[in-house]
Amino acid sequence: MEKTLEEKTSERFLDIMERIKESNKSVTTGIDEKEIKHWVTIYIMGKAYKVPADLTLMQAMEFAGYRFIRGAGCRAGFCGACATIYRKKGEYKLRTALACQTRVEDGMYLVQIPFAPAEKPVYNLDKEGGGLDVVFKHFPEVARCVSCNTCTKACPQTLEVMDCIQAILRGDFKFAAENSFDCIQCGLCSIRCPAEIIHYHLFQMVRRIHGKFGVPPEPNLEKRIKEIEEGKFNEEFEKLLKLSPEELKEIYRKREIKLD
Repeated sequence: MEKTLEEKTSERFLDIMERIKESNKSVTTGIDEKEIKHWVTIYIMGKAYKVPADLTLMQAMEFAGYRFIRGAGCRAGFCGACATIYRKKGEYKLRTALACQTRVEDGMYLVQIPFAPAEKPVYNLDKEGGGLDVVFKHFPEVARCVSCNTCTKACPQTLEVMDCIQAILRGDFKFAAENSFDCIQCGLCSIRCPAEIIHYHLFQMVRRIHGKFGVPPEPNLEKRIKEIEEGKFNEEFEKLLKLSPEELKEIYRKREIKLD
């Protein structure tokens, strides 16, 4: 029996978390070094460290004694906080990755970056509209795209980033919005882009444009907004505001979850 997309996604997530848990033992449980069979040497900020071969880059840095005070979030490849630049042994090529997704290799050179610099434009779609002219106004660099596909190769989410850019240039905001939906805004695509396109801010704008002008209004949403404005839920809100953190956590744990 063929599995659904939700089942496959759930299994993939559980598999990732189990692998992270297993490889993290050498960092979190104080495992005896005698129990570690395979070691590699990596270089962090130019200094050599011997670390267990099965660790992720993030775990390896912690094993080496580094303590993260920023640039570490979910540790499972979903938040985009741990952008990393590295080189493999014997290569001149600079590679990009998320430190929580990528395993160490012998002779690897690592350097952490605090963030991907990118100024976020300020715009008002109610006043400016949602046409291609608005995109070019705030992201003129998108016209410099040379279709090199470097952005796609850099994406840790395996998104077809270049295809989304080309769709935007054609005015196909629906394609770009739907196919960039899983973007985690790590900035690795922008770091590698020769046209200096700020993909993740651009995609965010396009998703907003598509949601505002390309998707029909949802009747149930309009109904709920009206109910809120009329004060239908005020009494329930007041009750929640009076609850303790422990009581709120208990309600959250017992909440009904609908998967369909």
